[in-house]
Amino acid sequence: MSHSPSRSQTAAELLRRSLERGRLGHAYLFFGESMSRLEEAALRLAATVNCLQPPVQGFGGLPAEPCLQCRSCVQILQGRHPDLFWLRPENKLRIINIDQVRELGRVLSLRAGEARRKVAILAGADRLNIQAANAFLKTLEEPPSGSILILLSTDPERVLETIHSRCLRLSFASGQVLIETQVAEWVGQFAELARAKSPDLFDRYRLLMGLLQTLARSRETIETRLTEASPLSRHTDAEPALKERWEDELTASVEAEYRRHRSDYLAGLHAWLRDIWAITQGGDPQLAFLPRLAPATSAVAGRLTRSEASQNLGVIERTLRRLHTNAQEALVLEVGLLQLKL
Repeated sequence: MSHSPSRSQTAAELLRRSLERGRLGHAYLFFGESMSRLEEAALRLAATVNCLQPPVQGFGGLPAEPCLQCRSCVQILQGRHPDLFWLRPENKLRIINIDQVRELGRVLSLRAGEARRKVAILAGADRLNIQAANAFLKTLEEPPSGSILILLSTDPERVLETIHSRCLRLSFASGQVLIETQVAEWVGQFAELARAKSPDLFDRYRLLMGLLQTLARSRETIETRLTEASPLSRHTDAEPALKERWEDELTASVEAEYRRHRSDYLAGLHAWLRDIWAITQGGDPQLAFLPRLAPATSAVAGRLTRSEASQNLGVIERTLRRLHTNAQEALVLEVGLLQLKL
């Protein structure tokens, strides 16, 4: 039986074929559901173009695959190559500001220390504020010689069209929601409670508290893991200014990964509510995206109107948007859960 490749496999193959033909863009926009997967793809491209012993070379000697073993590949994949630069959202507003963009332009204008090509990875291109985006356009229009810009976004619709149009765009989206075990367990608890009865106020607050406790543990785990991987843990004697920058980057990384994990819970709930909506529209319960929850899905769908099922999807989508603002997390989740028709 043949299997269609996932979109991420297709994107990787398209990129490989492009390199084999000697075609290397100066700016790419990688987008998909998982920032970690996008970062892996960006690091692999950075390693490929700077590989010292490429197993496959394309037209004009351009590396088409990385060996993953030479000094350059290892340093890049570990994120510690001197000619690899990261730009991440900083401060409480979770934005990339104009000072960060200007500093990136400055370092890219310098001659590469070791690499064949300097590589800048913008993890969160949708978080450029308007001033930073306008400044970054100048870099896109006149890219520094010997440099590659790789923009990453899990929300590409929020990337300015003027930036979109100047990048080669590759989708690493899977085409479906991937639900982790913890998320599936919480959604399952929610569905089973709703199956037995329409959850009252106490039931909903119990589910909310369980979610908040799970998210708190998740943040602690993320913070511990990223702190151990940060240069702060390896270079305790670094200059104060450098340590302050690393601290800001660590804070930004923890917050970004936590927000993605939090969104996974709402995406899982949205997937279940979408199954309910599909049944109210006359869909087959056997074709539900979450088949394990089919009994609960059918039970809840049986007591909702089409309009109510549709309103539920809107509630989750609005909740996700509000969580991108500075609104208080617990309050946003509370309002969302109380508004659902079950």
